Amino acid sequence: MNPKLLLVSIFSLILPSCMFYSMAGSIPPHIKTIAIPLLENETAESGVAEDITDGLIDEFTMENILPVVDINSAHSALQGKVVKITDAPHTFNQDEVVSEYRFTITLNLDWNDLVNDETLISKKYSGWGAYGLSGDISTDGIDNDGDGLIDELDDDEFGEPRAFATKVAVRKIAEDILNDIVSTW
Repeated sequence: MNPKLLLVSIFSLILPSCMFYSMAGSIPPHIKTIAIPLLENETAESGVAEDITDGLIDEFTMENILPVVDINSAHSALQGKVVKITDAPHTFNQDEVVSEYRFTITLNLDWNDLVNDETLISKKYSGWGAYGLSGDISTDGIDNDGDGLIDELDDDEFGEPRAFATKVAVRKIAEDILNDIVSTW
């Protein structure tokens, strides 16, 4: 058989199967929805569980891999607790004065299959965001969200510095969770 014809034949068989790949395709077929109830909070940080839960719901809703529903109608649930919050100096200037803080959130989370009553993922997740003390993250000279862009070059850096760092940390955690969910199966 002609080698060129053989290659064309192989590609014609492989290419169509690649065109219909779906990230949600690796999730067990009976899991169509996810609930994200309020996380427990084992830290002294007031309101952090609510902020993180809301942030996770927002990220899952935006990615639309599994619709977020109430726990009573969900096929799966993301449940866990905030176990640690660290807000510590990260970088210093030449005068040894703190120029950047790193806000880190650590969670213990389980992704539970509510249909088959089993835990699909049980893992510790951690995410961070950076902020300075200037009060204006759009001019602080810090890459607050770790995307390689600073200040006027980064169109999503705005708001109260610590709140933005919290949002960035939650987004990083949600991305890791979503990656684990779609790659588990």
